[in-house]
Amino acid sequence: MSRFRQAFFSFFSLLALLSTAFTASANQIELGPRPYYLISTMNEGPLKNALSACQNSPMTSSKFSLGHRGAPMQFPEHTQAAYEAGARMGAGILECDVTFTKDKQLVCRHSQCDLHTTTNILTTPLSQKCSQTFTPFNVATQTPASARCCTSDITLEEFKTLKGKMDSFNPQATSPEAYQQGTPSWRTDLYAHQGQLMTHAQSIALFKSLGVDMTPELKTPSVAMPFNGLTQTQYAQAIIDDYKSQHVPAKQVWLQSFHLPDHLYWQKHEPEFAKQAIYLDDRDEPQSSALENQLSPREMVDHPERLKPTMAELKAMGINIIAPPIWALIRNAEGKLVPSNYAKAAKKAGLNIIAWSFERSAPLNTGGGWYYQSVNGMLGGKNLITRDGDIYEVLDVLAQQVGVIGVFSDWAATTTYYANCRLAKNRNKNG
Repeated sequence: MSRFRQAFFSFFSLLALLSTAFTASANQIELGPRPYYLISTMNEGPLKNALSACQNSPMTSSKFSLGHRGAPMQFPEHTQAAYEAGARMGAGILECDVTFTKDKQLVCRHSQCDLHTTTNILTTPLSQKCSQTFTPFNVATQTPASARCCTSDITLEEFKTLKGKMDSFNPQATSPEAYQQGTPSWRTDLYAHQGQLMTHAQSIALFKSLGVDMTPELKTPSVAMPFNGLTQTQYAQAIIDDYKSQHVPAKQVWLQSFHLPDHLYWQKHEPEFAKQAIYLDDRDEPQSSALENQLSPREMVDHPERLKPTMAELKAMGINIIAPPIWALIRNAEGKLVPSNYAKAAKKAGLNIIAWSFERSAPLNTGGGWYYQSVNGMLGGKNLITRDGDIYEVLDVLAQQVGVIGVFSDWAATTTYYANCRLAKNRNKNG
């Protein structure tokens, strides 16, 4: 072989090596400093020691770690950057909340009518198409500033011109520009200036490239259905059709809905996709379906037998996975975190459980607010949530005693670290 050919092949061998190294780097899990900070703030004890012992261990992606709306603790929710950040932090499953535009196209938004708080729409010409245009703060009456902008107000092409921002608003704003401020101090606007919005189909393509599973939530419409001829069942079918069109196996899709009829439709018409559909349980809130009833949070925790349908009835209907808020699964028993009666009832009925959502609260020295209400004194009793590290105390009870199969988090690194450190290898890989 001539020197020229040797140099030629050496050059391309080097390119191949660099390409392999780049690919490995791109797929590398990086958790950043937060899990280690949280561990440092924990109370001394066996759990802190066990988590500390993993600090130099390699970390891999886990389906136990679900990226809630991507990574919205720091990135605008349901944007490409948020999704990529969630995958980088080891979320094995990423979420696209699905709603529809005026021309009945599916897009990723947490609510059909949240564009005024999650995008820059109020400072664009599209603001004139909002259901309710911006109204400034009224100093005389102390009436907060307001607006209401829905995906169903605009077409898909118009939706694509918007940019995502951190979900926030300023109730004392006197201008649209000021209204779009108000990000909580414990979040950040560092990455909030060029948020690339995603259609549902685009999210699927991105998730495939990231090598993660997908959990779309069929959002309850904020408009009357049928909408421009789109029925609820057509909406429920359209979400699955997007996965079929991109040849995504049903086992990689974890459908979600709060609406039981959606689940019953999927079970009848798309049984493979329905097998691991997630019934989101918020029966402490008023519901529109005759199949569901409302209980107080305290009743949810302590008296799940009052729920209608019962846990056993849900299982008989074909529901395999139930997903309540974190607080429904835990309670305070004489100053100790333990599984709630709700959690015990769900397990007894044979239901798998996924919890939502970690890292959506202000620093936990203030008690953690709504997501921890069953153990922070909001529903009575002693406050057990007094420091940021308590998040791992809660997570450990959910994983080891309740037996949840996954946890949604606004910052996937926190749950990914726990999954790698405290869960068995086969569970860590397979969820």
